[in-house]
Amino acid sequence: MRISYTDALEDGRVVQKIGRVRAVSGWRAAEANVNDEAWKDSALRALIETAREYDADAIVGVGFEVDDAAHLDLASVDLKRVAATGIAVRLARA
Repeated sequence: MRISYTDALEDGRVVQKIGRVRAVSGWRAAEANVNDEAWKDSALRALIETAREYDADAIVGVGFEVDDAAHLDLASVDLKRVAATGIAVRLARA
């Protein structure tokens, strides 16, 4: 699976857009460091698996954001997770 953090692939290959995909890491305590690469890696792995379900060859425009959930009936614990989003695409066949 090819991943691009821009809206295009490095070699400029023509692609067919499948659609926007989104996946998340697991919830963690809000005090945890959301910049920890493990959070992004977890969300990116989940994003790749989601894109594969649509027979995508690549994901372009990958970005990350932090979701939070305050007091979800868990003894007043604030939680956060990292979400990864991007556009699943198919590479043009020669």
